[in-house]
Amino acid sequence: MSARILVVDDILPNVKLLEAKLMAEYYEVITAQSGAEALEKVASENPDIILLDVMMPEMDGFEVCKRIKDDVNTAHLPVVMVTALTDTEDKVRGLEAGADDFLSKPINDVALMARVRSLVRLKMATDEWRARENTANQLGVMEEASHAMAEPVENARVLLIENKDYEVDKFKQVLDVDKDIIIDVPNGMDAMKLIREGEQDFDVVVVSLNLEGEDGLRLSSHLKSNERMRNVPIVMVAEEGDMERIARGLEIGAHDYLLRPIDRNELLARVRTQVRRKRFQERLRSSYEISLSMALTDSLTGLYNRRYLDVHLAKMIETNVENQKKLCVLLADIDKFKSVNDTYGHNVGDEVLKVFAQRLKDNIRSFDLVARQGGEEFVAILPDVTDDIAYRVSERLRASIADEPIPCSVEGGALPITSSFGGVLIEGPVTVQEALERADQGLYAAKEGGRNQVVFEGVGKLDQDKYRTEASEEIE
Repeated sequence: MSARILVVDDILPNVKLLEAKLMAEYYEVITAQSGAEALEKVASENPDIILLDVMMPEMDGFEVCKRIKDDVNTAHLPVVMVTALTDTEDKVRGLEAGADDFLSKPINDVALMARVRSLVRLKMATDEWRARENTANQLGVMEEASHAMAEPVENARVLLIENKDYEVDKFKQVLDVDKDIIIDVPNGMDAMKLIREGEQDFDVVVVSLNLEGEDGLRLSSHLKSNERMRNVPIVMVAEEGDMERIARGLEIGAHDYLLRPIDRNELLARVRTQVRRKRFQERLRSSYEISLSMALTDSLTGLYNRRYLDVHLAKMIETNVENQKKLCVLLADIDKFKSVNDTYGHNVGDEVLKVFAQRLKDNIRSFDLVARQGGEEFVAILPDVTDDIAYRVSERLRASIADEPIPCSVEGGALPITSSFGGVLIEGPVTVQEALERADQGLYAAKEGGRNQVVFEGVGKLDQDKYRTEASEEIE
């Protein structure tokens, strides 16, 4: 897993030392020797991780970190602050500025490489969701880009796995500042039972690596392999001498760690960091799902659009050939729809389209698909059908429109509407365009033959009495 790492330190030997260590692990390294140069390199070199010295003249590491995290274009970049300072206040100050971690000089090589690898994975995941966010922006789903530091931290649900009562009490007292909800369990068995029951969703898991009679590291691995917990950040709590195990925890997917004795301010800062990150990724994921829905569905009717139809129909034709079954493609058109718009206006026309679409959806089988191809034209795809089922479903669709006026904003409250259908049964390999063109020929014949009818390729107009079914009648 390669990455481009920006090393920032005003002392050249420090830069060279870090550069040598990272290049030995096959990372690409770029360097800067001042805060201003660091900001320039961030903008021009697009690093994956920044190792940032705290004590620099003119612009210290805290200010550099804050500027990086305040910029929506760079806020996603992981920042590890490197310092000789041991004061917890400085560490908390860095975390509040957005730093992802602190490494103390002299740097522990095991901790350095574990943290770098962990943050590279995080950066790759974030990049994927940011790319999807860009798609959402282009589709108009999101008004503006944002970043994790803008996310709220209050009311987080925290799963605490700790068997020391005094530690549990400390966590609850500290996190009460943010009105966090703490669910505490003393061991991994109780934690996994809680997760399996599925009654709780968590923003953060805090797990002690020093549980009595239990390997907290193995528990962390079990948590990360659980599907429901895969995206929930894990914060490990360990002793000063546990650095090898902490490094291993970061390797298997834990996000952060705290060393005992736990400083209250650092605890609060690190939990807040993970809550922000989790909520940020959840929002990106939600935005992507909305954008995907918007890209593939028709905004007026809620049906799938032509883009989705083309892909889905191609797949259905391929599956149909493999299974040696029949596939029915129906093309539907609202009769004299232009006169509805011309007489009553486009608002009424939209109302008619929405009800028309809903009636089509209500009268197909659960595994059939209906899509809006454009205007007043719709397509229904009926996989795995016999000739008789195809005819009966198509007649039921026609009757669902013709038999009951469509409610809309006109005098009397409804308009009598009819529709025409063209159908084709597909048995062998064809293209999407060929399938739709063959169904369109039937639709044209239905229009020319007087409308309000179904015409199938090779069969002609269907006998409406013969194939008529009630909406409540199940068609297998």
